[in-house]
Amino acid sequence: MAVSIGDQVRLLRAQPFLKSADPMPMLRPPDLVDLDEVGTVTALHHGETVAVRFSRGTFLLGTDVLAPIGDQASS
Repeated sequence: MAVSIGDQVRLLRAQPFLKSADPMPMLRPPDLVDLDEVGTVTALHHGETVAVRFSRGTFLLGTDVLAPIGDQASS
């Protein structure tokens, strides 16, 4: 999946843990992000990893566990 900064995405499946996108990343519990929650891509990292901002934090996720949001109407 090709993503760009500013794209809106959601998780495809629950994760066993979340990795924070802080300068010193930490493992966080998976219940911080709901499957139906929409996040915004804030940074592109090496490989197929992106930083996604959700309401409870910004996390590093692989593009293989993300789905783009079809209608990205501006608010």
